[in-house]
Amino acid sequence: MSRVLVTGGASGLGAALVSQFVAEGHQVLSSDVSVDGPEDGASYLELDVRSPGDWAKAVEWCEQHWGGLDILLNNAGIATGGRIDIESLDEWDRVVDINLMGVVRGCRAFTPVFKRQRSGHIVNTASAAGLVHPPMMSSYNTVKAGVVALSETLSHELHPYDVTVSVVCPSFFRTNLADSIRGADTAMGATARQLIEKSPRSAEEIAAGVIAGIKKKQFLIIPDRPALMAWRTKRFARPLYDRQMRKIAARARGRADSGDE
Repeated sequence: MSRVLVTGGASGLGAALVSQFVAEGHQVLSSDVSVDGPEDGASYLELDVRSPGDWAKAVEWCEQHWGGLDILLNNAGIATGGRIDIESLDEWDRVVDINLMGVVRGCRAFTPVFKRQRSGHIVNTASAAGLVHPPMMSSYNTVKAGVVALSETLSHELHPYDVTVSVVCPSFFRTNLADSIRGADTAMGATARQLIEKSPRSAEEIAAGVIAGIKKKQFLIIPDRPALMAWRTKRFARPLYDRQMRKIAARARGRADSGDE
């Protein structure tokens, strides 16, 4: 039985992870920015990943109640995107602070715990956008690629302490993540919302793939076939990948030229 902390645990992939870990009999601490958590058999802690003070409280909670932690899932995040000349720098600041620095803060907070234990598993939720980089998603692609880079760095850095690191890279799946989309590029935001809400994949299916990867201690966890195929296409058929990305950009230009901004 593992001691598990999940950020962004009140909804979407985080809630599905919490539910499945609880069902398997693990001790789970769900955390989110909301005051009240769901009644799913897990403990709950209010945690804003932008707050170092909240992270310190999370470490204190785990040490007081459990004597440590086995699995940290840095899962909290928001959706964003837009064309480089339309998305504002304030929007960039927001997504960097939550999606990238939120993960950095979590890793920094719990690494001393894992080093003392000489055990632990950090699981960072990135995205297929951290591996393949479609146009009109520069801010989201950038932060998710940063999460992949951070995870790889820590997988080597923490190996001497017997700490495992994984990074999760799913493609679009049905969740309420679209509710976090804001910003000036409303056309691109509408497209992202449609891709999320009309995906054939559920958060529960993705969570099952993530947990299977955690059990195998995989570094790169790609829990669905579309993300895996996109990644393989970029690696092994780069001309085809580039043509697909250029087609997406051309369609976006067509919408913009027709006044769809």
